Amino acid sequence: MLRKITARSERWPLTGSFRISRGVKTAADVIAVEIIQDGQCGRGEGVPYARYGETLQTVLSQISEATRRIEQGLGRSDLASVLPPGAARNAVDCALWDLEARLSGRSVAELLGQPPLTPIVSALTVSLDTPAAMGAAAAAMKGVELIKVKVDAVSPAECLRAVRAAAPGARLIVDPNESWTIETLAAMQPVMREVQVDLVEQPLPATEDAALEGFDSCAPICADESVHVAQDLPALRGRYEVVNIKLDKAGGLTGALELLAAAHAQGFGVMVGCMVSTSLSIAPAFHVARHAEFVDLDGPIWIAQDYPGGAVQQGARLVPPANTLWGAPELDAHLHHA
Repeated sequence: MLRKITARSERWPLTGSFRISRGVKTAADVIAVEIIQDGQCGRGEGVPYARYGETLQTVLSQISEATRRIEQGLGRSDLASVLPPGAARNAVDCALWDLEARLSGRSVAELLGQPPLTPIVSALTVSLDTPAAMGAAAAAMKGVELIKVKVDAVSPAECLRAVRAAAPGARLIVDPNESWTIETLAAMQPVMREVQVDLVEQPLPATEDAALEGFDSCAPICADESVHVAQDLPALRGRYEVVNIKLDKAGGLTGALELLAAAHAQGFGVMVGCMVSTSLSIAPAFHVARHAEFVDLDGPIWIAQDYPGGAVQQGARLVPPANTLWGAPELDAHLHHA
């Protein structure tokens, strides 16, 4: 088999600042992977995440160490033997899915036995700011049905009330990104009930999950940093009702589909999320999101200039990226950005 893999870091500027409880982003720093075989090129993208000890360099090094095995024909099912779950395996796994679609002449949806993708209700994110600024951001989201509100422990009640006043009809996800204590979560229950929060995502640090045992929350609690792969699920019982599947945590579409099946089998609700990224990252995630109760794939909406054929927000719905970008036999010659 003649197969060639390349990996490089790319920086995609954002339209503004994206702030959460642990920091601010002004660009999406990603790893782009290409695997060429028999005249076809499969592509994938991973987003290194400092919270999990990843940097652009560590992810590139992981891929470099696995290059020989991948070029010798290593398949998706064997990737776990050379790469841990994370951004490196995600980028390579998704590139292999894309390559298979192009070599086989069948879309990824067809390979999965699924119909073509359709637009999906996805959250838009109000990033952390002053309550007034967050209210203004929510007010600008015309026709949106689901809003994710980034908060910390400073003034979460005021932020939530400002967003709710500006968007009275939207469903709300509140995401403290591990910045609350169990006391804050308990104190926020009346406020979350008042503003009708639908989901609270990873309120406590993952190391403090035990405090959630038996906690009676007015809104389902969703694990994010506490769940990466299917093997993490048993420890979440009695603490979380929903799990957030991200391809960068699970190690690609293959791992995400395994986690999806295991979550459903074990009675968990499912959310599908993403990092701040281009549409090349979220194109594979749509194949998981179509089976989820909550979807948060607005990563590319923050990019100043996304790939041609990228995902587009139309009112409440996110239109999936064009098949030519990822996951279909036709190769788009204009994929490389300037």
